Amino acid sequence: MKTQDSEFPLKIQVSFSKLFNKYRAHLDAPQRMIRERAKAVLEIAEKYPILEEGITTKAEFEKYDEQIDVILDELFSSLLQENEIKLATVPFQEFVFKSSKRYKDIILAAGKEYKPQLYNFDDDYTYIMSCSIILNVYYGYNVDFKSPLYYKIPDEEGVNHTYRILYNGDFVDLIPTDKAKDITKEDVEELLDGFDNIALWKEKFPPGSWIFKGFVIANMFDVTLDASISDFKSNLLRNNPETENNTNTFESIFKSIFQLQELKIGFSEFNEEDQLFEKFIFKNVDSFILNDKDKQHCQTALCDASYYKLFKQKEFYCISNVPKYRKLYPDNILYKKLMDQGIKSAILASIVNKEDKVLGILELVSPNINDLNSINANKLHTVMPFLVDSVVRGKKQIENKLELIIQEECTSLHPSVHWKFRKEAKRYLNQITQGNPTYFKEVVFEDVHPLYGQIDVKGSSEARNNATIKDLILQLKQVKEIINKINNLEPLPIYEHLEFRISNYLTELKEGLQVDSERQVLKFLRTEIIPLFKHLSGKSENLENLIKDYQKQVNDNSGLIYKHRKDYDDAVMIINKRMASIIDKKQLEAQEMYPHYFERFKTDGVEHNLYIGEAITKHKSFNKVYLYNLRLWQLQVMCEMENSYYKLKEQLPVQLNVASMILAFNGSLSLRFRMDEKRFDVDGTYNARYEVVKKRVDKANIKGTEERVTQEGKIVIIYSQREDEKEYLKYISFLQHKKQLDKDVEIVELEDLQGVTGLKAIRVSVLYSKSKDNKKEYYTYNDLISEINN
Repeated sequence: MKTQDSEFPLKIQVSFSKLFNKYRAHLDAPQRMIRERAKAVLEIAEKYPILEEGITTKAEFEKYDEQIDVILDELFSSLLQENEIKLATVPFQEFVFKSSKRYKDIILAAGKEYKPQLYNFDDDYTYIMSCSIILNVYYGYNVDFKSPLYYKIPDEEGVNHTYRILYNGDFVDLIPTDKAKDITKEDVEELLDGFDNIALWKEKFPPGSWIFKGFVIANMFDVTLDASISDFKSNLLRNNPETENNTNTFESIFKSIFQLQELKIGFSEFNEEDQLFEKFIFKNVDSFILNDKDKQHCQTALCDASYYKLFKQKEFYCISNVPKYRKLYPDNILYKKLMDQGIKSAILASIVNKEDKVLGILELVSPNINDLNSINANKLHTVMPFLVDSVVRGKKQIENKLELIIQEECTSLHPSVHWKFRKEAKRYLNQITQGNPTYFKEVVFEDVHPLYGQIDVKGSSEARNNATIKDLILQLKQVKEIINKINNLEPLPIYEHLEFRISNYLTELKEGLQVDSERQVLKFLRTEIIPLFKHLSGKSENLENLIKDYQKQVNDNSGLIYKHRKDYDDAVMIINKRMASIIDKKQLEAQEMYPHYFERFKTDGVEHNLYIGEAITKHKSFNKVYLYNLRLWQLQVMCEMENSYYKLKEQLPVQLNVASMILAFNGSLSLRFRMDEKRFDVDGTYNARYEVVKKRVDKANIKGTEERVTQEGKIVIIYSQREDEKEYLKYISFLQHKKQLDKDVEIVELEDLQGVTGLKAIRVSVLYSKSKDNKKEYYTYNDLISEINN
């Protein structure tokens, strides 16, 4: 009993003062028995004044146990001792000084080790609840602190029962001590906003600052079923049914619902397509129907009666006495299966969704005859809706996992074409189910219009080679410096020879990177320099420091210094990330205009493919206006990507330029998914010409010149038909009006490519916008470079 606990706001004094006052009022009652009863109680009060003043220790209770029993006798009717669960106590404490017989029997069945403790209550919560009582009872503030109070008490079988407690506070007085602080309205508002702030509550209600004088009568009610259902719902919402801990929790909840300690739960998922029971969703839950099998046809796994009940009527199938029915029907496969597992009573329940489809079978089993029957099966009606939701959610999770596997194993399928793959997968699965030999056919989209574009790092090969040359020169110069110092310490002709060879390598590299320059330098370093440096380790502290500094710069994997090349690679990576993020974001907007296939690739820049047409959209809604819209959208996005790049350029570790190109293809083609390569490709010899142009055209020169068609600061549109030229000139005129493109439009012919002739190109400069003093200024590429340099 927390009578003098320094960490409790109330000093407990168990007093029967208010009860005695009620008896004093009965002295003038018209009924003789009531007057005599009141007189007898008040004689005890007069003889033992401590019972009115207040008892504070357990020893005092033991001393006056007999008198307390008489005083409280009328509150504990002898006629209701077997039914009522009642006790006299003080709030939030386990100390009980009088109780009904049923309460005593419940505590006795729980065992000697059990101590009643409020469920989900800790010391801080108890402290705050005690303060809330003071606010309500003494100050009259309407603080809604009422929260259901529960005991969880096991029976002799070990099954937990949940009891709700209701307190009667008619016999309580709350008295402030000199430690008590006056609580103002402002204090209450502060406390209402700080329920979890225990320090604040202890500040307003210091420990031991109030006296609790009196006692409470607590009535308990068995709410096990309601509490178990609530726990069941909470666990379904909170946890993943696949986990073992959650399975044990469910089993524990069902034990409480049915009051059967030996009850076990199982689950058999139903695969409607294959008419199979299988363990797929809830692998950690046993299936007594399958009995260690991974899968089995539902009609083979069940008997005729159970199949009809579960799948046709979709009702519970109850077997209260398995041994009895096993003898009556020796050929029944279900009864035999249950007997083999030691099951003597069972309830099988169909899990049925809103579409009236069976998702699986819940299995409740017991090793005891009659434990489970058609009467207590009705308890399942309350939990079935929540179980259905859980199974639906579990199936959805599995569907998502399967979809992820398809994506990983096949390709990252774009949503616009996913429907056709799913259609083919259904056809394939149906054929397999029917036992017909089949294969997954290649998916083809006929009569689709392609669009291609790229924003490519200009002169990427040259920039990469220059970075590699710089790294090799840096590395060789450092090696040469170390060799020179070695020669000073220990003059040997071999060191002069090494210096000579290094000088030759440096001369060759300054003239340019040859095909095998990198390989030759690496071989020289690995076979001659690294062994030498190991040999010289420890000869000179100064020399050893130089070797260590050199080794820190060398990449462990390649054996070469990776400084300038890293700057180049980082620059390309930054460009690719920025460009890809722009087109990915814009692509989502374009899909809302009209669905189409989209894919992009990162190389030394970003390429993208678009395909649009009836075959991709599935619905008969395609019109060429959507193709024209997508072409204009593509041109606008390329302008945005150009602008974004040149805002980014100054931040790059290596200054690089980009060139943008669009390929306009007049006509449609077939798009086929290559199963062996797990990618889309154009179909047919004629259509393959389109792929050839895509791969080669950005390196093509203007006819009769050495000038590349792609150029930094310009967007190039490659085409072959006059009608495409007219179309794109209209788009360019529109974007000139919007200050995205300049007026310098030129049309050029391209040199012939292998197998491709007659290509032309429109070139136009991009206008780069820059905000200044709330006004937008527009620059051409040359203006922009001058601005950056200045």
